[in-house]
Amino acid sequence: MISYIRGELAALEKEKVIVDVGGVGYGIYMPGQAMALLPPTGSEVKIHTYLNVREDAMQLFGFLTRDDLEIFKLLIGVSGIGPKGGLSILSKLSPDDLRYAVLAGDVKAISAAPGIGKKTAEKLIIELKDKLDIADVLDHAIGNDSAPAAFSDSSIQSEAVQALVALGYGSTESLRAVKQVTLENPTVEGLLKEALKKLF
Repeated sequence: MISYIRGELAALEKEKVIVDVGGVGYGIYMPGQAMALLPPTGSEVKIHTYLNVREDAMQLFGFLTRDDLEIFKLLIGVSGIGPKGGLSILSKLSPDDLRYAVLAGDVKAISAAPGIGKKTAEKLIIELKDKLDIADVLDHAIGNDSAPAAFSDSSIQSEAVQALVALGYGSTESLRAVKQVTLENPTVEGLLKEALKKLF
């Protein structure tokens, strides 16, 4: 219904911002990480929004990019996670970190968000894993340019990530380290060797 709001950033409150559009102040709930990236009050901002309509309230939730908004929509599509829960997760994890955590099955990272328990985090991972592909996530993380050869075979990456986890590294940090490696002719051993350098 309201795709985005462009106007003057009038105020920052604890969990939301006020954007003045033609003399009307819109209160928009935002993740803490996103609020920290906003320009000073008085600046013009464009915030991508999601309108949540309940019997007793209408609330706007806002994000700096369309990608952040799409991740939020995926989150609230998980049973048991409402808009406030989705906001809590995105205040703790960036969209890319959330992608890594889901694909790596990192329950601990997701349940670190306030109000998100272990069972909810496990359910989130199960429901979103099929909607996120490791190659897509890695491609997204390096931008929209054509992916390096290292990212052309997700099975090699998956094996490298699993090997790092077996060595005792966290699943999320392992996935992030593998993502940073670019090799022309990738092998599991080659990826592993280079990823280990990123972890030291």
